[in-house]
Amino acid sequence: MRRLLYLLLAGSLVLSPCSAVLAKDAHADKTTPAGKDEDVQAPSTETAVRTRHSVSIGGRSVSYTATAGTLIIRDDKGEPQASVFYVAYTVDGGKPEQRPVTFLYNGGPGSSSMWLHMGSFGPVRIETASPAATAPAPYQLVPNKDSLLDKTDLVFIDAVGTGYSRPLGKAEGKDFWGVDQDVSAFSRAIQRYVSINNRWNSPKFLYGESYGTTRSGALVDALQDKGMYFNGVIIMSSILNYGVRMPGYDEMYVGYVPSYAAAAWYHNKLANKPADLRAYLDQVRTFAQGPYAAALAKGQDVPPAEADAVARQLAAYTGLSVQYIKEANLRVEPSRFRKELLRDERRTLGRYDARFEGVDEDAAGEVPGYDASDTGISGAFVSAFHDYVTDQLNYHSDLDYRPTFGDINKDWDWKHKAAGARRPLPTAYVAGDLAHAMRTNPHLQVLSVNGWYDFATPFFITEYDLSHMNLEPSLRGNLHFLYYPSGHMIYLNTEALQQLKGDLARYYDATTHS
Repeated sequence: MRRLLYLLLAGSLVLSPCSAVLAKDAHADKTTPAGKDEDVQAPSTETAVRTRHSVSIGGRSVSYTATAGTLIIRDDKGEPQASVFYVAYTVDGGKPEQRPVTFLYNGGPGSSSMWLHMGSFGPVRIETASPAATAPAPYQLVPNKDSLLDKTDLVFIDAVGTGYSRPLGKAEGKDFWGVDQDVSAFSRAIQRYVSINNRWNSPKFLYGESYGTTRSGALVDALQDKGMYFNGVIIMSSILNYGVRMPGYDEMYVGYVPSYAAAAWYHNKLANKPADLRAYLDQVRTFAQGPYAAALAKGQDVPPAEADAVARQLAAYTGLSVQYIKEANLRVEPSRFRKELLRDERRTLGRYDARFEGVDEDAAGEVPGYDASDTGISGAFVSAFHDYVTDQLNYHSDLDYRPTFGDINKDWDWKHKAAGARRPLPTAYVAGDLAHAMRTNPHLQVLSVNGWYDFATPFFITEYDLSHMNLEPSLRGNLHFLYYPSGHMIYLNTEALQQLKGDLARYYDATTHS
């Protein structure tokens, strides 16, 4: 496995001493109307519709089979409990023991896998105008030259209650809508897919985005506990500890400062803009975890002179005024920052991607009226998926496809029985589960993928969480970090997508061929 470090460093990989993260999932706040399931019932038997295709990746034609279908997961009594929708892409003629298989999903909680499916590494992707708002239909679906299909088979899975996935029989949403309930459902779905497709001897990977990384931290440990060991876990735009949001704690404010600085750099709001963003953010990290964290730790008793000095430096790094920072008691909420940075231009910043700009009804409000990085791409993704799944994958269903489903997030059970914990935690913390998975499987390679302009899951909080897993020195080399000039959905920046594909290609080669 030592080859992995050197191969990754040959690309754009940057190793950092830490990592883990903070907010919800891409588009989890853009939901279908709440309410009961539709009258149409999900199929109670497994389905599979297969179509044949090819795509050019790296100048080489790759022939593959697309399978759109459902998996039936069962309870302890063997009764059907849910129909889980998935789309799998498998290279024709591949030998299972030589072909990696990667399971991909978004998060929310309450999001389907449509965003990763249509935007990242599948053989087809939707073109957007990122970081500008994408114009209405007709949209453009294009072959994805940056697909990962040349390195791994891909299986996109929709959580129960999202997409076409639904409870069956006597099962209800509450049986799946919780940290541990969700892990149980995904564990059973993945085991089922592996069993019916004879993939037990294939190299295996998990790829989660946003809350999907929360899922991955606990899921890899749960699956390995059942005897299914993994080669790697890729966590993109991560949140591994929801406890950071608890009132009375300052870790969130410290963790956002480098993201604020990156946004100020991008939007040219710095008095003396440095040329090198990476080096600049190293300076900001040092300030955030040093003088800034020390001042916040003193709470209301911070000396006025110290508060003034910290406010001036924070203003220099973030582009906000000293007065605004002092009025906020040195603690600027991310939604406030998104409204304040471009207030003089009557613009707001996107939450999922601070490169996007929005326009509110007026410039006097405290927080943005909407997230321009959500509204700017959602129509394209939703329309593209519906067109693609019916016309190209030939999959038809009378169910409504739910890109996201509001009932799930609203009713989510956040308690988690973490690895080694004596009692359930009151909120999701899974860095410990991921650490346990790395200890029990010392070959497991964890790759953290981050966007500089992500205000949903800021990279500095990710770094903090992953650096506090208490890993022994022998395991720390199994933890790797990547950074890109993009937001939560890194693949929206096509240049970043190309860079990411190259880095992931090296990661897969090193992880499966060592």
